[in-house]
Amino acid sequence: MLREDIIIDIFSGWRSFLRKCLFRVLRVGPIPSHIAVIMDGNRRYAKKKKIDDMTGYDAGALALLHLIIYCMELGVKYVTAYAFSIDNFRRQPEEVQKIMDLTMESVMLLTWISKLRSVRVHFAGKLQLLSAEIQDAAKRLMESTEVYNNFVLTICICYTSSDEILHAVEKSCKEKWDDGIGIMGYDKGNDYERFIKVVDIEKHMYTAIAPDPDILIRTGGEYRLSNFLVWQSSCCHLSSLGTVWPEFGVFHLAWVVLDFQKNYRYFAKKKLQL
Repeated sequence: MLREDIIIDIFSGWRSFLRKCLFRVLRVGPIPSHIAVIMDGNRRYAKKKKIDDMTGYDAGALALLHLIIYCMELGVKYVTAYAFSIDNFRRQPEEVQKIMDLTMESVMLLTWISKLRSVRVHFAGKLQLLSAEIQDAAKRLMESTEVYNNFVLTICICYTSSDEILHAVEKSCKEKWDDGIGIMGYDKGNDYERFIKVVDIEKHMYTAIAPDPDILIRTGGEYRLSNFLVWQSSCCHLSSLGTVWPEFGVFHLAWVVLDFQKNYRYFAKKKLQL
């Protein structure tokens, strides 16, 4: 079955009805605005199922498409997915190339989904590390979907949080320098007024298109952020699941949202203190 056919099937039938009933119950409580996910465990899934790694990555891409649909139905407006780290370029060239091939295929599929459901797609990271073909396709997709605002999908590719922060600081400094302001400002007695402020850095982040995440999910039983949204995740609900990413489903999402709702008052209070 083609992925397009799978997606249409997800939107219809008795499974869709049961999902909507489940989500109606969840919507009695607060619904997160932004869910971020570290999609860990594709290769372990492949090993478990005795299939090749590329088929495992393909299953992971399909799991992401399911998550996008579930979040749209639940009422989540932003989803951010950690697809490929800059550090992943250290892997075997053959594996990297296969992932890039899957990325190109996914861009084509996201183009179809964006038209079907008015999804805005944004790619965040050091995109110049991608091939010219993928860069062009990603740029066309971002430009063609920038008018949509009902649902925003951010794909972090060639990304690390360290690189994102460095990029934002460099852009902020250049902006102030070009404006003739300088960086540190002027002397006020013994103090200097800082012209580089937190708001300046945040607006130049790769992921500035979305607010800070309410929930950050990591599958595969790991408890590391792996250099993902380090700046943005200071006050969000962290959820580590033992299941590998391709096996992530609607009930895993429901469990995470219920856990978020249980702790919602605490996180809401912490955000007010920022």
